[in-house]
Amino acid sequence: MRSATHARGAACAVVVALAATACGGGGSGGGGGGESGVLSSSWGDPQNPLEPANTNEVQGGKVLDMIFRGLKKYDPKTGKATDMLAQKIDTSDSQNFTITIKDGWTFSNGEKVTAKSFVDAWNYGASLRNNQKNAYFFGYIQGYDKVHPDSGSQSADTLSGLKVVDDKTFTVQLNQKFSSFPDTLGYAAFAPLPQSFFTDHAGWLKQPVGDGPYRIEAYTKGSQMALKKWDGYPGADKAQNAGVTLKVYTDNDTAYTDLIAGNLDLVDDVPASQLKNVKNDLGDRYINTPAGIIQTLAFPYYDSAWNKSGSEKVRTGLSMAINRKQITDTIFQNTRTPATDWTSPVLGTAGGFKEGLCGSACDYDPAQAKKLVQEGGGLPGGQLKITYNADTGSHRMWVDAVCNSINNALGNDKACVGNPVGTFADFRNQIGQHKMTGPFRAGWQMDYPLIQNFLQPLYYTNASSNDGKWSNKDFDKLVDQANAQTDTAKAVSTFQQAEGVVRDNMAAIPLWYQNGSAGYSERLSNVALNPFSVPVYNEIKVS
Repeated sequence: MRSATHARGAACAVVVALAATACGGGGSGGGGGGESGVLSSSWGDPQNPLEPANTNEVQGGKVLDMIFRGLKKYDPKTGKATDMLAQKIDTSDSQNFTITIKDGWTFSNGEKVTAKSFVDAWNYGASLRNNQKNAYFFGYIQGYDKVHPDSGSQSADTLSGLKVVDDKTFTVQLNQKFSSFPDTLGYAAFAPLPQSFFTDHAGWLKQPVGDGPYRIEAYTKGSQMALKKWDGYPGADKAQNAGVTLKVYTDNDTAYTDLIAGNLDLVDDVPASQLKNVKNDLGDRYINTPAGIIQTLAFPYYDSAWNKSGSEKVRTGLSMAINRKQITDTIFQNTRTPATDWTSPVLGTAGGFKEGLCGSACDYDPAQAKKLVQEGGGLPGGQLKITYNADTGSHRMWVDAVCNSINNALGNDKACVGNPVGTFADFRNQIGQHKMTGPFRAGWQMDYPLIQNFLQPLYYTNASSNDGKWSNKDFDKLVDQANAQTDTAKAVSTFQQAEGVVRDNMAAIPLWYQNGSAGYSERLSNVALNPFSVPVYNEIKVS
Protein backbone atom coordinates (compact mmCIF):
# COMPACT_ATOMS: atom_id res chain seq x y z
CA MET A 1 0.00 0.00 0.00
CA ARG A 2 1.06 2.30 0.85
CA SER A 3 3.52 4.71 -0.39
CA ALA A 4 5.17 5.65 2.71
CA THR A 5 5.09 7.82 3.33
CA HIS A 6 1.39 3.94 2.16
CA ALA A 7 4.53 4.76 2.23
CA ARG A 8 1.08 3.20 2.84
CA GLY A 9 3.82 4.96 2.33
CA ALA A 10 5.69 4.68 4.94
CA ALA A 11 6.70 7.41 6.19
CA CYS A 12 4.37 9.87 4.53
CA ALA A 13 5.00 13.50 4.80
CA VAL A 14 2.21 15.93 5.27
CA VAL A 15 0.54 17.13 2.17
CA VAL A 16 -0.89 20.59 1.59
CA ALA A 17 0.12 24.17 2.13
CA LEU A 18 -1.35 25.52 5.34
CA ALA A 19 -0.50 28.41 7.58
CA ALA A 20 1.01 27.27 10.86
CA THR A 21 -1.60 29.22 12.79
CA ALA A 22 -4.27 26.80 11.61
CA CYS A 23 -2.36 23.86 13.03
CA GLY A 24 -2.46 24.53 16.72
CA GLY A 25 -4.67 26.46 19.03
CA GLY A 26 -6.13 24.85 22.09
CA GLY A 27 -9.85 24.60 22.66
CA SER A 28 -11.87 24.49 25.79
CA GLY A 29 -11.31 20.85 26.58
CA GLY A 30 -7.74 20.97 27.89
CA GLY A 31 -4.51 19.96 26.15
CA GLY A 32 -4.93 19.37 22.47
CA GLY A 33 -8.15 21.33 22.42
CA GLY A 34 -11.61 20.01 21.80
CA GLU A 35 -14.42 18.40 23.70
CA SER A 36 -14.12 15.92 26.53
CA GLY A 37 -12.88 12.49 25.56
CA VAL A 38 -11.74 13.56 22.07
CA LEU A 39 -8.05 13.46 21.23
CA SER A 40 -6.24 15.50 18.59
CA SER A 41 -3.55 14.04 16.34
CA SER A 42 -1.23 15.33 13.62
CA TRP A 43 -2.17 14.39 10.08
CA GLY A 44 -1.91 15.30 6.40
CA ASP A 45 -4.64 15.59 3.79
CA PRO A 46 -5.03 12.38 1.77
CA GLN A 47 -3.85 12.46 -1.83
CA ASN A 48 -7.25 11.30 -3.09
CA PRO A 49 -10.85 11.02 -1.87
CA LEU A 50 -11.20 8.19 0.64
CA GLU A 51 -12.44 5.40 -1.61
CA PRO A 52 -10.84 2.24 -0.15
CA ALA A 53 -9.59 1.03 -3.54
CA ASN A 54 -8.15 4.44 -4.39
CA THR A 55 -6.12 5.08 -1.23
CA ASN A 56 -2.55 3.82 -1.26
CA GLU A 57 -0.78 6.31 0.97
CA VAL A 58 -0.47 6.53 4.73
CA GLN A 59 -2.53 9.59 5.59
CA GLY A 60 -5.68 8.35 3.88
CA GLY A 61 -4.94 4.88 5.16
CA LYS A 62 -5.11 6.09 8.77
CA VAL A 63 -8.70 7.20 8.26
CA LEU A 64 -9.74 4.03 6.44
CA ASP A 65 -8.35 2.03 9.36
CA MET A 66 -10.72 3.89 11.67
CA ILE A 67 -13.92 3.92 9.60
CA PHE A 68 -13.74 0.47 7.98
CA ARG A 69 -13.46 -3.15 9.01
CA GLY A 70 -12.96 -5.95 6.49
CA LEU A 71 -12.93 -9.71 6.40
CA LYS A 72 -9.62 -9.80 8.24
CA LYS A 73 -7.94 -7.51 10.74
CA TYR A 74 -4.24 -7.27 11.50
CA ASP A 75 -3.43 -7.75 15.17
CA PRO A 76 -2.22 -4.38 16.52
CA LYS A 77 0.65 -6.06 18.37
CA THR A 78 1.76 -8.93 16.11
CA GLY A 79 0.39 -7.96 12.70
CA LYS A 80 -1.11 -11.43 12.32
CA ALA A 81 -4.21 -11.60 10.12
CA THR A 82 -7.23 -12.63 12.19
CA ASP A 83 -10.89 -13.02 11.22
CA MET A 84 -12.98 -9.86 11.58
CA LEU A 85 -16.15 -9.92 9.46
CA ALA A 86 -15.16 -13.33 8.12
CA GLN A 87 -16.89 -16.20 9.87
CA LYS A 88 -14.77 -18.58 7.82
CA ILE A 89 -12.80 -18.71 4.57
CA ASP A 90 -12.70 -22.19 3.07
CA THR A 91 -10.61 -23.58 0.22
CA SER A 92 -9.45 -27.01 -0.89
CA ASP A 93 -7.08 -25.89 -3.63
CA SER A 94 -5.84 -22.34 -2.78
CA GLN A 95 -7.60 -21.09 -5.91
CA ASN A 96 -11.33 -21.35 -5.16
CA PHE A 97 -12.52 -19.79 -1.90
CA THR A 98 -15.89 -19.74 -0.15
CA ILE A 99 -16.23 -16.80 2.21
CA THR A 100 -18.88 -16.66 4.93
CA ILE A 101 -19.41 -13.40 6.78
CA LYS A 102 -20.68 -12.91 10.33
CA ASP A 103 -24.18 -11.81 11.26
CA GLY A 104 -24.92 -8.51 12.96
CA TRP A 105 -22.66 -6.13 11.05
CA THR A 106 -23.98 -2.86 9.69
CA PHE A 107 -22.55 0.33 8.25
CA SER A 108 -22.83 3.47 10.35
CA ASN A 109 -25.83 4.57 8.27
CA GLY A 110 -27.71 1.47 9.45
CA GLU A 111 -27.35 -0.46 6.20
CA LYS A 112 -26.62 -4.16 6.67
CA VAL A 113 -23.22 -5.52 5.60
CA THR A 114 -23.80 -8.46 3.27
CA ALA A 115 -21.82 -10.58 0.84
CA LYS A 116 -23.00 -8.20 -1.88
CA SER A 117 -21.35 -5.31 0.01
CA PHE A 118 -17.99 -6.98 -0.62
CA VAL A 119 -18.63 -8.18 -4.16
CA ASP A 120 -19.91 -4.78 -5.32
CA ALA A 121 -16.95 -3.02 -3.71
CA TRP A 122 -14.40 -5.35 -5.29
CA ASN A 123 -16.01 -5.07 -8.72
CA TYR A 124 -15.92 -1.29 -8.41
CA GLY A 125 -12.28 -1.32 -7.33
CA ALA A 126 -11.21 -3.58 -10.19
CA SER A 127 -13.03 -1.70 -12.97
CA LEU A 128 -10.80 0.19 -15.40
CA ARG A 129 -13.33 2.99 -15.83
CA ASN A 130 -13.22 3.78 -12.09
CA ASN A 131 -9.45 4.36 -12.26
CA GLN A 132 -8.73 3.10 -8.74
CA LYS A 133 -5.08 3.10 -7.67
CA ASN A 134 -5.46 -0.23 -5.86
CA ALA A 135 -7.20 -2.01 -8.74
CA TYR A 136 -4.11 -4.19 -9.07
CA PHE A 137 -4.92 -5.93 -5.77
CA PHE A 138 -7.88 -7.59 -7.51
CA GLY A 139 -5.65 -8.85 -10.32
CA TYR A 140 -5.67 -12.46 -9.12
CA ILE A 141 -9.44 -12.74 -9.34
CA GLN A 142 -10.75 -14.50 -12.45
CA GLY A 143 -11.94 -12.03 -15.09
CA TYR A 144 -9.65 -9.15 -14.11
CA ASP A 145 -8.24 -9.08 -17.64
CA LYS A 146 -11.75 -8.31 -18.91
CA VAL A 147 -12.67 -5.55 -16.43
CA HIS A 148 -9.17 -4.03 -16.36
CA PRO A 149 -7.31 -4.88 -19.59
CA ASP A 150 -3.74 -3.69 -20.12
CA SER A 151 -4.93 -1.77 -23.17
CA GLY A 152 -8.23 -0.81 -24.76
CA SER A 153 -11.65 -0.68 -23.11
CA GLN A 154 -12.98 -3.14 -20.60
CA SER A 155 -15.19 -5.86 -22.06
CA ALA A 156 -16.94 -6.80 -18.79
CA ASP A 157 -18.40 -4.83 -15.90
CA THR A 158 -17.86 -7.42 -13.18
CA LEU A 159 -15.27 -9.99 -12.22
CA SER A 160 -16.36 -13.44 -13.37
CA GLY A 161 -14.58 -14.95 -10.36
CA LEU A 162 -16.93 -13.30 -7.85
CA LYS A 163 -20.33 -14.82 -7.11
CA VAL A 164 -22.87 -13.93 -4.41
CA VAL A 165 -24.39 -17.11 -2.98
CA ASP A 166 -26.61 -15.51 -0.34
CA ASP A 167 -26.53 -12.59 2.10
CA LYS A 168 -23.77 -14.21 4.14
CA THR A 169 -21.79 -16.09 1.50
CA PHE A 170 -19.80 -15.37 -1.65
CA THR A 171 -17.24 -17.29 -3.66
CA VAL A 172 -13.96 -16.17 -5.16
CA GLN A 173 -12.22 -17.92 -8.04
CA LEU A 174 -8.64 -16.84 -8.67
CA ASN A 175 -6.82 -17.16 -11.97
CA GLN A 176 -4.01 -19.10 -10.26
CA LYS A 177 -3.27 -20.60 -6.88
CA PHE A 178 -2.56 -17.97 -4.22
CA SER A 179 -2.21 -19.63 -0.83
CA SER A 180 -1.81 -16.36 1.08
CA PHE A 181 -4.89 -14.74 -0.45
CA PRO A 182 -6.96 -14.84 2.79
CA ASP A 183 -4.20 -13.01 4.68
CA THR A 184 -4.38 -10.08 2.25
CA LEU A 185 -8.06 -9.43 2.99
CA GLY A 186 -7.44 -7.12 5.93
CA TYR A 187 -6.10 -4.50 3.53
CA ALA A 188 -8.45 -1.54 3.09
CA ALA A 189 -8.84 -2.08 -0.66
CA PHE A 190 -10.92 -5.16 0.18
CA ALA A 191 -13.31 -3.30 2.52
CA PRO A 192 -17.09 -3.57 1.95
CA LEU A 193 -19.07 -0.60 0.66
CA PRO A 194 -22.67 0.43 1.40
CA GLN A 195 -25.18 0.93 -1.39
CA SER A 196 -25.07 4.69 -0.68
CA PHE A 197 -21.56 4.67 -2.17
CA PHE A 198 -23.12 3.76 -5.53
CA THR A 199 -26.47 5.56 -5.34
CA ASP A 200 -25.04 8.89 -4.13
CA HIS A 201 -21.35 8.70 -4.92
CA ALA A 202 -20.72 12.44 -4.71
CA GLY A 203 -22.44 12.60 -1.33
CA TRP A 204 -20.49 9.59 -0.05
CA LEU A 205 -17.18 11.19 -1.08
CA LYS A 206 -18.06 14.30 0.90
CA GLN A 207 -18.79 12.25 4.01
CA PRO A 208 -17.61 8.63 3.67
CA VAL A 209 -19.64 5.95 5.44
CA GLY A 210 -17.99 2.76 6.69
CA ASP A 211 -18.48 -0.07 9.15
CA GLY A 212 -15.62 0.68 11.56
CA PRO A 213 -15.54 1.99 15.14
CA TYR A 214 -15.53 5.65 14.02
CA ARG A 215 -17.64 7.75 11.69
CA ILE A 216 -16.56 10.93 9.92
CA GLU A 217 -18.45 13.93 11.26
CA ALA A 218 -16.77 16.74 9.28
CA TYR A 219 -13.76 17.40 7.06
CA THR A 220 -12.26 20.70 5.97
CA LYS A 221 -9.41 20.12 3.53
CA GLY A 222 -6.22 21.80 4.65
CA SER A 223 -7.49 22.12 8.21
CA GLN A 224 -8.84 19.03 9.98
CA MET A 225 -11.08 15.98 9.99
CA ALA A 226 -13.35 15.22 12.94
CA LEU A 227 -14.13 11.57 13.62
CA LYS A 228 -16.51 10.50 16.36
CA LYS A 229 -16.98 7.18 18.09
CA TRP A 230 -19.79 5.21 16.48
CA ASP A 231 -21.90 3.95 19.37
CA GLY A 232 -23.60 1.34 17.20
CA TYR A 233 -20.38 -0.36 16.15
CA PRO A 234 -20.85 -4.14 16.59
CA GLY A 235 -17.19 -5.17 16.78
CA ALA A 236 -15.19 -6.13 19.85
CA ASP A 237 -12.59 -3.41 19.20
CA LYS A 238 -14.84 -0.48 20.13
CA ALA A 239 -13.35 2.99 20.51
CA GLN A 240 -12.14 3.71 24.04
CA ASN A 241 -12.38 7.47 23.44
CA ALA A 242 -15.11 9.80 22.22
CA GLY A 243 -13.39 10.63 18.96
CA VAL A 244 -10.29 11.75 17.11
CA THR A 245 -9.64 15.13 15.52
CA LEU A 246 -6.98 14.85 12.81
CA LYS A 247 -5.24 18.19 12.35
CA VAL A 248 -3.41 18.96 9.11
CA TYR A 249 0.24 20.02 9.40
CA THR A 250 2.64 20.89 6.61
CA ASP A 251 5.59 20.84 8.99
CA ASN A 252 6.24 18.07 11.50
CA ASP A 253 8.31 20.45 13.62
CA THR A 254 5.26 22.66 14.06
CA ALA A 255 3.20 19.65 15.11
CA TYR A 256 5.84 18.68 17.65
CA THR A 257 5.96 22.25 19.00
CA ASP A 258 2.17 22.22 19.37
CA LEU A 259 2.39 18.94 21.30
CA ILE A 260 4.91 20.38 23.72
CA ALA A 261 2.81 23.54 24.08
CA GLY A 262 -0.31 21.54 24.95
CA ASN A 263 -2.15 22.35 21.74
CA LEU A 264 -2.02 18.81 20.35
CA ASP A 265 -2.37 15.37 21.94
CA LEU A 266 -0.51 13.08 19.58
CA VAL A 267 2.29 13.34 17.00
CA ASP A 268 2.71 10.07 15.16
CA ASP A 269 5.94 10.92 13.32
CA VAL A 270 8.51 12.68 15.50
CA PRO A 271 10.69 14.81 13.18
CA ALA A 272 14.38 13.95 12.95
CA SER A 273 15.27 17.46 14.08
CA GLN A 274 13.59 16.80 17.46
CA LEU A 275 14.97 13.33 18.18
CA LYS A 276 17.76 14.80 20.31
CA ASN A 277 15.15 16.46 22.52
CA VAL A 278 12.29 13.99 22.60
CA LYS A 279 13.29 11.85 25.59
CA ASN A 280 13.90 14.92 27.71
CA ASP A 281 10.68 16.54 26.51
CA LEU A 282 8.36 13.56 26.81
CA GLY A 283 10.05 10.83 28.85
CA ASP A 284 7.87 7.72 28.79
CA ARG A 285 5.39 9.45 26.49
CA TYR A 286 7.78 8.90 23.57
CA ILE A 287 7.27 5.70 21.53
CA ASN A 288 9.97 4.21 19.29
CA THR A 289 9.09 0.75 18.01
CA PRO A 290 9.99 -1.35 14.94
CA ALA A 291 7.57 -1.04 12.02
CA GLY A 292 7.04 -2.67 8.65
CA ILE A 293 8.54 0.24 6.75
CA ILE A 294 11.53 0.48 4.42
CA GLN A 295 12.92 3.58 2.74
CA THR A 296 14.55 3.29 -0.68
CA LEU A 297 15.73 5.27 -3.68
CA ALA A 298 13.66 4.39 -6.75
CA PHE A 299 14.57 5.02 -10.38
CA PRO A 300 12.62 6.09 -13.49
CA TYR A 301 13.00 3.12 -15.83
CA TYR A 302 10.77 4.90 -18.35
CA ASP A 303 13.81 7.15 -18.89
CA SER A 304 16.19 5.31 -21.22
CA ALA A 305 19.21 6.82 -19.44
CA TRP A 306 18.40 4.62 -16.43
CA ASN A 307 17.30 1.57 -18.38
CA LYS A 308 20.23 0.81 -20.65
CA SER A 309 22.96 -1.82 -20.55
CA GLY A 310 25.34 -1.16 -17.69
CA SER A 311 23.01 1.06 -15.69
CA GLU A 312 22.64 -1.68 -13.07
CA LYS A 313 26.35 -1.14 -12.33
CA VAL A 314 25.72 2.58 -11.83
CA ARG A 315 22.86 1.88 -9.44
CA THR A 316 24.88 -0.70 -7.50
CA GLY A 317 27.80 1.70 -7.32
CA LEU A 318 25.54 4.40 -5.93
CA SER A 319 24.27 1.97 -3.31
CA MET A 320 27.84 1.24 -2.23
CA ALA A 321 28.58 4.97 -2.07
CA ILE A 322 26.00 5.53 0.69
CA ASN A 323 27.27 5.30 4.27
CA ARG A 324 24.00 4.08 5.77
CA LYS A 325 25.32 3.54 9.29
CA GLN A 326 26.78 7.01 9.59
CA ILE A 327 23.57 8.61 8.29
CA THR A 328 21.21 6.62 10.51
CA ASP A 329 23.42 7.16 13.59
CA THR A 330 23.86 10.88 13.00
CA ILE A 331 20.44 11.97 11.76
CA PHE A 332 17.94 9.38 12.93
CA GLN A 333 19.32 8.42 16.37
CA ASN A 334 18.08 4.84 16.82
CA THR A 335 14.88 5.27 14.79
CA ARG A 336 16.33 3.82 11.57
CA THR A 337 18.48 0.75 10.87
CA PRO A 338 20.62 0.29 7.73
CA ALA A 339 18.78 -1.95 5.30
CA THR A 340 20.37 -5.17 4.11
CA ASP A 341 17.41 -6.46 2.10
CA TRP A 342 14.20 -5.11 0.51
CA THR A 343 11.69 -6.20 3.20
CA SER A 344 11.53 -5.50 6.95
CA PRO A 345 12.79 -7.21 10.13
CA VAL A 346 9.19 -7.03 11.38
CA LEU A 347 8.44 -10.04 9.14
CA GLY A 348 10.91 -12.23 11.02
CA THR A 349 12.98 -14.90 9.29
CA ALA A 350 10.01 -17.25 8.94
CA GLY A 351 8.04 -14.45 7.26
CA GLY A 352 10.72 -13.70 4.69
CA PHE A 353 13.15 -11.20 6.20
CA LYS A 354 16.70 -12.25 5.31
CA GLU A 355 19.38 -10.13 6.86
CA GLY A 356 22.28 -9.58 4.48
CA LEU A 357 20.45 -10.65 1.32
CA CYS A 358 21.70 -7.48 -0.36
CA GLY A 359 25.28 -8.62 0.26
CA SER A 360 28.20 -6.35 -0.59
CA ALA A 361 25.94 -4.16 -2.74
CA CYS A 362 24.66 -2.54 0.47
CA ASP A 363 28.10 -2.23 2.09
CA TYR A 364 29.79 1.16 2.14
CA ASP A 365 32.76 0.80 -0.21
CA PRO A 366 33.77 4.13 -1.82
CA ALA A 367 36.50 2.69 -4.05
CA GLN A 368 34.26 -0.04 -5.49
CA ALA A 369 31.40 2.43 -5.79
CA LYS A 370 33.45 4.77 -7.98
CA LYS A 371 34.71 1.86 -10.07
CA LEU A 372 31.22 0.49 -10.75
CA VAL A 373 29.77 3.90 -11.66
CA GLN A 374 32.58 4.41 -14.15
CA GLU A 375 32.19 0.89 -15.59
CA GLY A 376 28.46 1.49 -16.02
CA GLY A 377 29.03 4.59 -18.14
CA GLY A 378 28.92 7.24 -15.44
CA LEU A 379 26.02 9.23 -14.05
CA PRO A 380 23.32 9.96 -16.66
CA GLY A 381 23.65 13.61 -17.60
CA GLY A 382 26.75 13.89 -15.41
CA GLN A 383 24.83 14.62 -12.20
CA LEU A 384 22.47 12.82 -9.84
CA LYS A 385 19.40 14.74 -8.68
CA ILE A 386 17.48 13.05 -5.87
CA THR A 387 13.87 14.25 -5.86
CA TYR A 388 11.98 14.42 -2.56
CA ASN A 389 9.08 16.29 -0.97
CA ALA A 390 10.30 19.24 1.06
CA ASP A 391 7.34 19.66 3.40
CA THR A 392 9.07 17.80 6.18
CA GLY A 393 12.53 18.74 7.39
CA SER A 394 13.88 15.22 7.80
CA HIS A 395 13.86 14.42 4.08
CA ARG A 396 16.11 17.36 3.27
CA MET A 397 18.50 16.30 6.03
CA TRP A 398 18.99 12.73 4.87
CA VAL A 399 19.01 13.54 1.15
CA ASP A 400 21.78 16.07 1.75
CA ALA A 401 23.66 13.45 3.78
CA VAL A 402 23.23 10.79 1.07
CA CYS A 403 24.47 13.23 -1.58
CA ASN A 404 27.43 14.20 0.58
CA SER A 405 28.32 10.52 0.96
CA ILE A 406 28.02 9.91 -2.81
CA ASN A 407 30.03 13.03 -3.62
CA ASN A 408 32.83 11.93 -1.29
CA ALA A 409 32.90 8.44 -2.78
CA LEU A 410 32.97 9.70 -6.37
CA GLY A 411 35.43 12.51 -5.62
CA ASN A 412 33.12 15.14 -7.06
CA ASP A 413 31.27 17.60 -4.83
CA LYS A 414 28.69 18.27 -7.58
CA ALA A 415 27.94 14.65 -8.48
CA CYS A 416 24.76 14.54 -6.37
CA VAL A 417 22.29 17.24 -5.33
CA GLY A 418 18.86 17.26 -3.78
CA ASN A 419 15.85 18.23 -5.88
CA PRO A 420 13.05 19.35 -3.53
CA VAL A 421 9.37 19.42 -4.50
CA GLY A 422 7.17 21.65 -2.34
CA THR A 423 4.51 19.25 -1.07
CA PHE A 424 3.91 15.54 -0.80
CA ALA A 425 0.85 15.82 -3.06
CA ASP A 426 2.86 17.55 -5.80
CA PHE A 427 5.67 15.04 -5.37
CA ARG A 428 3.35 12.05 -5.71
CA ASN A 429 1.56 13.63 -8.67
CA GLN A 430 4.85 14.13 -10.52
CA ILE A 431 5.77 10.51 -9.82
CA GLY A 432 2.37 9.33 -11.05
CA GLN A 433 2.78 11.37 -14.23
CA HIS A 434 6.21 9.77 -14.80
CA LYS A 435 8.08 13.07 -14.69
CA MET A 436 11.09 11.84 -12.71
CA THR A 437 14.44 12.18 -14.51
CA GLY A 438 16.57 10.65 -11.77
CA PRO A 439 16.28 8.79 -8.48
CA PHE A 440 13.49 9.74 -6.09
CA ARG A 441 12.78 8.96 -2.49
CA ALA A 442 10.44 6.06 -1.97
CA GLY A 443 9.06 4.54 1.17
CA TRP A 444 6.93 1.48 1.66
CA GLN A 445 4.69 0.79 4.60
CA MET A 446 3.42 -2.77 4.42
CA ASP A 447 -0.25 -3.33 3.69
CA TYR A 448 -0.11 -6.76 5.30
CA PRO A 449 2.80 -8.64 6.90
CA LEU A 450 3.84 -10.87 3.99
CA ILE A 451 7.10 -10.82 2.02
CA GLN A 452 4.92 -10.76 -1.09
CA ASN A 453 3.70 -7.28 -0.14
CA PHE A 454 7.24 -5.88 -0.05
CA LEU A 455 8.03 -7.21 -3.52
CA GLN A 456 5.07 -7.65 -5.85
CA PRO A 457 3.32 -4.24 -5.59
CA LEU A 458 6.67 -2.47 -6.05
CA TYR A 459 8.59 -4.48 -8.64
CA TYR A 460 6.18 -6.70 -10.59
CA THR A 461 5.56 -5.49 -14.15
CA ASN A 462 2.84 -2.78 -14.13
CA ALA A 463 2.12 -3.33 -10.43
CA SER A 464 0.11 -0.71 -8.55
CA SER A 465 3.07 0.92 -6.77
CA ASN A 466 5.77 0.18 -9.34
CA ASP A 467 6.28 3.92 -9.80
CA GLY A 468 9.53 3.58 -11.73
CA LYS A 469 8.07 1.03 -14.18
CA TRP A 470 10.82 -1.54 -13.62
CA SER A 471 10.11 -4.80 -15.43
CA ASN A 472 11.89 -8.14 -15.30
CA LYS A 473 10.44 -11.41 -16.63
CA ASP A 474 12.54 -13.57 -14.28
CA PHE A 475 11.27 -11.65 -11.27
CA ASP A 476 7.64 -11.86 -12.44
CA LYS A 477 7.93 -15.61 -13.04
CA LEU A 478 9.36 -16.27 -9.57
CA VAL A 479 6.64 -14.17 -7.91
CA ASP A 480 3.96 -16.14 -9.74
CA GLN A 481 5.60 -19.40 -8.64
CA ALA A 482 5.85 -18.20 -5.03
CA ASN A 483 2.19 -17.18 -4.90
CA ALA A 484 1.17 -20.60 -6.19
CA GLN A 485 3.04 -22.44 -3.42
CA THR A 486 0.76 -23.92 -0.77
CA ASP A 487 3.72 -24.59 1.54
CA THR A 488 4.58 -21.34 3.34
CA ALA A 489 8.28 -22.08 3.71
CA LYS A 490 8.62 -22.89 0.01
CA ALA A 491 6.69 -19.76 -0.91
CA VAL A 492 9.01 -17.60 1.22
CA SER A 493 12.08 -19.23 -0.29
CA THR A 494 10.83 -18.58 -3.81
CA PHE A 495 10.02 -14.96 -2.97
CA GLN A 496 13.59 -14.59 -1.72
CA GLN A 497 14.82 -15.87 -5.07
CA ALA A 498 12.74 -13.14 -6.68
CA GLU A 499 14.28 -10.65 -4.27
CA GLY A 500 17.68 -11.84 -5.50
CA VAL A 501 16.70 -10.63 -8.98
CA VAL A 502 15.87 -7.22 -7.50
CA ARG A 503 19.32 -7.23 -5.86
CA ASP A 504 21.23 -8.30 -8.96
CA ASN A 505 19.63 -5.49 -10.95
CA MET A 506 19.54 -3.01 -8.04
CA ALA A 507 15.98 -2.22 -9.08
CA ALA A 508 15.82 0.18 -6.12
CA ILE A 509 18.47 1.10 -3.55
CA PRO A 510 17.47 0.00 -0.03
CA LEU A 511 18.40 2.67 2.50
CA TRP A 512 17.07 1.85 5.96
CA TYR A 513 14.31 0.20 7.94
CA GLN A 514 12.16 2.70 9.79
CA ASN A 515 10.81 2.54 13.30
CA GLY A 516 7.46 3.98 14.18
CA SER A 517 7.84 7.01 16.43
CA ALA A 518 5.26 9.01 18.31
CA GLY A 519 4.85 11.37 21.21
CA TYR A 520 1.72 12.12 23.20
CA SER A 521 0.30 14.44 25.85
CA GLU A 522 -0.42 13.76 29.51
CA ARG A 523 -4.15 13.58 28.68
CA LEU A 524 -3.66 10.27 26.91
CA SER A 525 -2.97 6.74 28.06
CA ASN A 526 -2.78 3.30 26.45
CA VAL A 527 -1.09 4.78 23.38
CA ALA A 528 0.65 2.35 21.02
CA LEU A 529 1.70 2.05 17.39
CA ASN A 530 0.81 -1.05 15.42
CA PRO A 531 3.37 -2.85 13.21
CA PHE A 532 2.37 -0.50 10.38
CA SER A 533 3.51 2.50 12.55
CA VAL A 534 -0.08 3.79 12.80
CA PRO A 535 -1.51 4.72 16.21
CA VAL A 536 -4.07 2.22 17.49
CA TYR A 537 -6.57 5.05 17.83
CA ASN A 538 -9.48 2.97 19.09
CA GLU A 539 -7.51 1.80 22.15
CA ILE A 540 -6.36 5.26 23.27
CA LYS A 541 -7.95 6.60 26.44
CA VAL A 542 -8.42 10.30 27.19
CA SER A 543 -8.45 11.61 30.75
